[in-house]
Amino acid sequence: MFAIFLMKDMDPFYQNISSFPTVIFTFLLAIVTLYWLVAVLGFVDLDFLDFSLPDADQLSAEGHSHTTPDVLAGLMLRLGLQGVPVTVIVSLITLFGWFICYYAVHLMLSWLPAGILHFIVGLPILLASVYAAAMLTAQAIKPLRPLFKNAQLQTVKHILGQTAVVRSSRVDGNFGEAIFEDGGAGLLLSIRSTGSATFNKGDRVVLLEHIKEQGVYRVISEAEFLGNDLSH
Repeated sequence: MFAIFLMKDMDPFYQNISSFPTVIFTFLLAIVTLYWLVAVLGFVDLDFLDFSLPDADQLSAEGHSHTTPDVLAGLMLRLGLQGVPVTVIVSLITLFGWFICYYAVHLMLSWLPAGILHFIVGLPILLASVYAAAMLTAQAIKPLRPLFKNAQLQTVKHILGQTAVVRSSRVDGNFGEAIFEDGGAGLLLSIRSTGSATFNKGDRVVLLEHIKEQGVYRVISEAEFLGNDLSH
C-alpha cells in the first residue's frame, strides 16, 4: 500500500512539500498531527495550548494597550477566529494553508530553479496562503462555536467549588496557574487570589468564581474554604 510513495512519479510531490514556502506548512502540519495523536492518547488536554481572547468591547475599552497578546487577540477577533480553542484554529489554518500553498507552488513555482528568485516569488505566496487559510478557518469554525460554548459552560459549572493544585511559582491578584485533575490529562487554569492572599506551587486552592471577561478563576485556600464551610 505504501509503495506509491516510493514511485518515481512522486518526486514532484516531495519536491513541493519540502521546498519554500510549502516546507513551512509541512513542518507545522507534522507538529499539529503529532499534537493530536498525543491528545487522542490522553497525554494532553484539548485546550492545553489555549488562551482566552477578550471580547470586542473589552479591547475597545483597552484601546491604549499595544502589548503583543492584545494585538494578536485583536487580529484574531477581526478575522473571526474566536469561539473555539486556539489549538483547533491553528490546526485548521495549518491544514488549509498546506493545501493552498502546495497547489500554488505546484502551479506557479515548479518552473523556477531553487535560489533567490524562488524565495522572492515564494514569500508573497506564503503570506497569501496564510491569509486565505485564516479566512477559510473563520468560516469553518462558525458551526463549531455553539458546541464549544456549551462545553465550556458545563466545564465551569462542574469545576466551581472543586479543588485545584497551584502549578505556577506564585499566585496573587494578577498572576497564577493551577491544575485541576479531571480524570484525564488535567485542566490548566488561569487563577487569581482574592484580596492580598498569595499561594505557592503545590498549594491546594478552591475555585470560587469564574470571571468570563478575563478567562480566570478566583480562588481561596482549601483550608479557608473548608473552615468557612464547617462554620455553617
